[in-house]
Amino acid sequence: MKTLMVEFGMGSSLRRGDYTQAAERAVRDALWHNSINLAELFGFDKSAMLITLDVGVQQPDAVDVGVLRAVFPYGDVTVNVQRGGLDVARPEGEGNPTIMANVALSIAFDMERAND
Repeated sequence: MKTLMVEFGMGSSLRRGDYTQAAERAVRDALWHNSINLAELFGFDKSAMLITLDVGVQQPDAVDVGVLRAVFPYGDVTVNVQRGGLDVARPEGEGNPTIMANVALSIAFDMERAND
């Protein structure tokens, strides 16, 4: 396996306190930074993409990884959620904090298969 690209993203949930929503927005932020056409460049089918998504939020157990996987239209997606990101308390001290999530998105291929 050879990692060919890493992209980063940040997302937030301003009022709902929704860790999944913040993480999903961070994934979309990372994806929308560029057009990922690595599969075509190396002669692979897009389904051969090995995608690793590392997510950082303050409450990892509150993230629905199925929602994050569903953002990707193809590829084999592995999601790792860990403590990170940032919760920002509301100035008035009431209600949900603003949730900030960070992601690192890595794309790899099994390059040995290209030589078969």
